[in-house]
Amino acid sequence: MILVLVEHDRGVLNELSHEALTFARGLGGHVDAVLVGEEARGLADGLGVARVHLAVEPRLSDYAPAAWAAAVASLIESAKPDVVVAAGSDRGQEVLAHLGARLDLPVAANVVAAAGGDPFLVTRQRWGGSLLEEARVQGAVKLLTVAAHGIAAVPALSVAASVEEFTPALGDEDLVVRVVRREEPQAGKIQLGDAKVVVGGGRGVGSPEGFAVLEELAAALGGAVGGSRVVTNLGWRPHADQIGQTGARIAPELYIACGVSGAIQHMVGCKGAKRILAINKDPNAPIVARADYAVIGDLGEIVPAIIAALRGG
Repeated sequence: MILVLVEHDRGVLNELSHEALTFARGLGGHVDAVLVGEEARGLADGLGVARVHLAVEPRLSDYAPAAWAAAVASLIESAKPDVVVAAGSDRGQEVLAHLGARLDLPVAANVVAAAGGDPFLVTRQRWGGSLLEEARVQGAVKLLTVAAHGIAAVPALSVAASVEEFTPALGDEDLVVRVVRREEPQAGKIQLGDAKVVVGGGRGVGSPEGFAVLEELAAALGGAVGGSRVVTNLGWRPHADQIGQTGARIAPELYIACGVSGAIQHMVGCKGAKRILAINKDPNAPIVARADYAVIGDLGEIVPAIIAALRGG
């Protein structure tokens, strides 16, 4: 049996979980899902599985990585799955890392393919997705995370799932790290992870004020604005706007990279984009070679010209 940890935030499904479910079905075994917290109950019928295990405990009302791992560990003990799969999101990686430490099992992260059997073989992304590694996973239970945007999610059929509740035993130590306060996003602002168009800025933007024209372009396209790590390190943009290996992973229809050099860490964050347009003075910048389209020149002239064209000017 294959168990998929379905990630949610206060009952809102993380769409990467559909990728994890699609991957799990491809392994060929029976697939069950596990949801943590009463707030997730409403998601059960939209997962395309016949059986959902729901961890219910008052202290699971919000995210706590060790507590989520404790819930999955207790289910492993009773359900005895062969494989546990989670999305390759920040939370998915974190929970499975806790789970592996708790059960003394190895975790294969950022997997894009697997062949069951003995040996259990996986292909996974390494070095920010710049190479693929073939590896064997040894353990009584195989713990895998699926590389974000590494496979195409297949929409699940609506299935009336059987929901089986269980109550994990949690200690105070499982709740030392937990969500206790939230900074809500600005009302009406499109979030990076949801945007169909993302306009990103790098050092070439020149200053915090230089992002004003990028904001204008994003508004004209109904998109969001992000930045490279150097931009957030300089304090030009908040860390929440960072695109990259240590920031947001985006998958818009179009990513417009303005003055971004295209270091591998940044490309990890935007490689899920369907199309990349690079605007850069340097024709030899790494991002130009990786982009679908490139405009070589001064973004201070090019971006306003695009805005004017969009407005019919």
